[in-house]
Amino acid sequence: MGLTSSVPTVVGLVAAACTTGAFVPQVVRLWRLKSAAEISLATFLVYSVGTLLWLLYGLEIASLPVIAANAATLALSLTMVALKLGYDRGRGRPERSAAPPLGPGG
Repeated sequence: MGLTSSVPTVVGLVAAACTTGAFVPQVVRLWRLKSAAEISLATFLVYSVGTLLWLLYGLEIASLPVIAANAATLALSLTMVALKLGYDRGRGRPERSAAPPLGPGG
């Protein structure tokens, strides 16, 4: 591996560490709070599918930075999905408040 090919790989790996590492505080926060009410399940499901596709792409082109970033990000994203599903199931569905009856003026 020459200098020209190793520099892009190193840059890609550092970028992968930064973008993937950004998920770690959110996963830790969900774990500590035991709540994922503020997390959108639909967003993380779609994000996980996209990340899986990027991982498959990285495997196809044999790109270590793409593989590493997306394998780690997929694990974190699916962890968030699992926590969301588990915590939502544990607390039950929030009850809907009934609308107040309309009075003579409303």
